[in-house]
Amino acid sequence: MIPAFIVARLTAARPDARVSYRDLVAQELSHFSGSALTRSDELEAARNTAVLEEFLGADVLVIGAPLYNFSVPSRLKPWIDRITVAGRTFRYTERGPEGLAGDKQVIVAVARDGVYEPGSAAEFGESYLKFLFAFLGIRDVTFVRAEGLAVSAQQREAAVSAAREAIRVPIALAA
Repeated sequence: MIPAFIVARLTAARPDARVSYRDLVAQELSHFSGSALTRSDELEAARNTAVLEEFLGADVLVIGAPLYNFSVPSRLKPWIDRITVAGRTFRYTERGPEGLAGDKQVIVAVARDGVYEPGSAAEFGESYLKFLFAFLGIRDVTFVRAEGLAVSAQQREAAVSAAREAIRVPIALAA
C-alpha cells in the first residue's frame, strides 16, 4: 500500500516517468541454486538477466520491505541475489569492493508490527538494505517507515498516515 503511494507521488511529480512493476509474490523468483550460478538452466539465466537489466536501467527504485522476523522477506532475497553481480553491480579491487550501480535513488517502504529505534540490535532488515545498496555504490537511499502496526488500530492508522506524509521528502529528491 505504501509502495504504491510512493509510485503515485513519483509519477505525479514526473509524468514522463516509465514505471516497471515487479511483484515478488506474484512473480516469485526461485532462491539461488547451483544451476543459477553456473547458468546451466537457460530459462533461469534469461530470467536472471532480465531482473539485472531492469535494475540497471532504473533511475529510481521503490521497494516494499516489511520486516518479517527481524529481517527482509525471504521473497526479496532472490531479487537481491540477481542484482548483486560481480563485474556488473560491484567489483573487487586492491582497496576492497567497489559499487558500480550508483546514480540511482532507492526508496524503501518499511512496514513493522513493532517499533525499532535506528541501530537497534533487533532490526536487521533496514541495516541489511543500507549495507547492500552502499556495497552496490548507491548512496541515495531513503526509508519510509510505518511502525507499530500491531500495537492498535489507532497506532496502525497513525503510522500509515505518518509514512504517507514522510513520502514528500524523497519525492522532492526524485524530481
